[in-house]
Amino acid sequence: MSNLKVFRVRGGEATEVPGAAVGVEVELQRLIEANMETMLGIRFLATEHRTGRHGSRIDSLGLDETGTPVIVEYKRTRDEAVVVQALSYLCWLQDHHHEFEKLVAGKLGESVAEEIDWSAPRIVCIAGAFTYHETVAVEMISHRIDLLAYRIFDDALTLQLVTSTGGTRTTARGKTLPAARSASSSSKTFQQYHDESPADLKELFADLDELLLSHQDVIKEPQLHYVAYRRFTNVATVRMQPRKRQVVINLRLDPGAVELQEGFSRDISGVSALGLRGGVEVRISSREELARATDLIQQAVEAT
Repeated sequence: MSNLKVFRVRGGEATEVPGAAVGVEVELQRLIEANMETMLGIRFLATEHRTGRHGSRIDSLGLDETGTPVIVEYKRTRDEAVVVQALSYLCWLQDHHHEFEKLVAGKLGESVAEEIDWSAPRIVCIAGAFTYHETVAVEMISHRIDLLAYRIFDDALTLQLVTSTGGTRTTARGKTLPAARSASSSSKTFQQYHDESPADLKELFADLDELLLSHQDVIKEPQLHYVAYRRFTNVATVRMQPRKRQVVINLRLDPGAVELQEGFSRDISGVSALGLRGGVEVRISSREELARATDLIQQAVEAT
């Protein structure tokens, strides 16, 4: 984080605000746990969770916007063991689905627990800094890992995404879909919808994909029924509707802060949108409509 400078400007004169680490590690942990959904888009579940025979405690457990389990580990300054430690907890998590699902059910409800996506659990490591070797090493690991560097500037906390790896996925949700769901059209995957789309719709999605990824630090993460684009939290989720010849994008935006247009954009507050909790839905059928959506996409990126 040495490349990050913060200045206080008063009367046209700039004074640098020196950055610092927290006094004790638990201070950082409690601050982020209390604001985890706002800062990371992760719903907080438990702190210092015991791992039984593993003989240790996971700093924080959470569930992200895609229904994916998340392990969060903190280090006050730099500690090369943080990634290895988090990976050892991932071994515990993969062996204790039932325990985690029970925790989710107690905090967020049975319906949320039933929809947990076990295909690619996440690790988030937050520390004062990371070594070059750590950032390279996580790229060789076939798991989803985010390295975030933090710094304190007076009463401001900064978080910088140092690196993020998408990992590899196992089965769709780590379990077989119930017969009723697998027989319905809603069980089709994003890839299936993409494959059956006409060429012009595929090209439209490719243009949208390129536009979203043109923004700095936006990461693409394919999910079962949609594609997510995120920074710290999801910026947008995209799905395809071949029959309507549309690409549908859900954006992380306050519906009250934008001008909605009937037939093009709508308020989805209170709607269970894939990968987002509310926001604005935009339906795109042409390059002209994609151009109309560009400003909304920019606003969503800047808001995350």
